[in-house]
Amino acid sequence: MLLKDRVAIVTGGARGIGRACARKFVEEGAAGVAIVDRDRAAAEAAARELDPEGERVLALAADVTVRSRAEEVVELAVSSLGRLDILVNNAGIAGTPGPLASQSEEDIDRIFAVNVKGPWFFCAAAHPHFMRAGYGRIVNIASIAGKEGNPGLVAYSMTKAALIGMTKAYAKEVATDGILVHAVAPAVIETEILEQVAPEVREYMISKIPMGRVGRPEEVAELVAFLASERCSFSTGFCYDISGGRATY
Repeated sequence: MLLKDRVAIVTGGARGIGRACARKFVEEGAAGVAIVDRDRAAAEAAARELDPEGERVLALAADVTVRSRAEEVVELAVSSLGRLDILVNNAGIAGTPGPLASQSEEDIDRIFAVNVKGPWFFCAAAHPHFMRAGYGRIVNIASIAGKEGNPGLVAYSMTKAALIGMTKAYAKEVATDGILVHAVAPAVIETEILEQVAPEVREYMISKIPMGRVGRPEEVAELVAFLASERCSFSTGFCYDISGGRATY
């Protein structure tokens, strides 16, 4: 029971990596998991599947780009589940694929709002709860694109690089407060976000993976669960690759 009695918030938790993380947390004994997603119906469906008795998994609808809503959601999760120990910032979008020059300002603003401002807002909202407890674990789901860059996904790569930078800086701010902050950088994972990526870009990304395959959400969840646990105790501010060998640094 890696996460026995812990309480977590997982943004973008209705599908893909977020859903796999929520499932893993329940399996590892978490006392409560709040699934946050802008799709209320999908969040509620995930909660019912993971917790048919309705005792440990809470579904909350939110647009992560709205700071006031992020604050409301964190307070709702704490009041409903009793505490907060873990935050997984998973919500993200690939944005509109295409060459850099083809991107509109609206495209860039939207992807930056979801992929960078959303995690910032949730970290800020969770911060006082972690500080009072003297304990917290934050895992930001970045991407190998944030380390190496993917052509045709410049805006996405840019925002994931920003998220990695935020992870490193914030981790140093709270390093002596019992709060550990990490990023995870997956390569191509078999999730719905792949539907937003052009076939030629997808093939390019897979061709870079020495293992020759895409990853599974459950494989990412295994790493996230460790980083969200007490067993991770002398590491913070690091970006962990889970890329099938694409990046080894």
